[in-house]
Amino acid sequence: MGSVFSPYYRRAWRRGRADAEQHCAINVALYSPGAGRWAMTERGRRHVDRGAAHFAVGPSALRWHDDRLDITLDEVANPLPRRIRGTVRVHTAGLCRHVAALDDAGRHRWGPIAPCARVEVALDRPALRWSGHAYLDSNEGDEPVTEPFTTWDWMRAPLADGSTAVVYDVRQSAGRADRVIGARFRPDGSAEPLPLPARHTLTRTGWGIHRAVRAEPPSAGSAPVAVLRTLEDTPFYARSLVRTRLAGETVEAMHETLSATRFGTPWVQALLPWRMPRRA
Repeated sequence: MGSVFSPYYRRAWRRGRADAEQHCAINVALYSPGAGRWAMTERGRRHVDRGAAHFAVGPSALRWHDDRLDITLDEVANPLPRRIRGTVRVHTAGLCRHVAALDDAGRHRWGPIAPCARVEVALDRPALRWSGHAYLDSNEGDEPVTEPFTTWDWMRAPLADGSTAVVYDVRQSAGRADRVIGARFRPDGSAEPLPLPARHTLTRTGWGIHRAVRAEPPSAGSAPVAVLRTLEDTPFYARSLVRTRLAGETVEAMHETLSATRFGTPWVQALLPWRMPRRA
């Protein structure tokens, strides 16, 4: 709700008429070889129905059932119009109340909801089935991400004991110091600080975005820090699988880099509607 990368929401905010309920979207990204699809159709208030235990946006919806989140998907991918239809079931295990400010003013906040969850995916279109580790969190902000941030790198990785390590490595606008947040979340929902290792530069994306990862010194014989696969490569955002070292373990982490500076440029804003159509 209040789709963070929406060009329509950004224009409304600049005109002083930003209404989060007028800019809602459910984003679906599939990276399966031969069945990769991406959808993020924005819809206005008349397409939205929400309450304490449900959130529906057009034909797709999220619903809580005790310790389970059921997601029903019926979306059309962009820019190639292919259907994404099916269900995602997230078994949440221990819920977490951890909240951290991402900027100095506390206007942007992040909190994991179920950082050590399990997922079951059953899609009819495309025909895909799988289950495994899952992660569920929440971000909220009182202003666009272009206001306090220049860029950030985020990653999360499952650890051998069933816990999940998360690192936010945030670079703020001029005159503000970097903010680095590291936490280890247990399956029962408890959290503890994660020692923050040094920042290591990764290869640039195809669009020239700088990306970095936090990594402890390698142990004898361990593989070096590296990008294993770039899943999403856009002018302002990249999602990747990376190999790094956290909490004394060599792990494969889900990693993202956001260039808020690039996101705010007019040429990127002009490109976004091609990937994010709107149904008012």
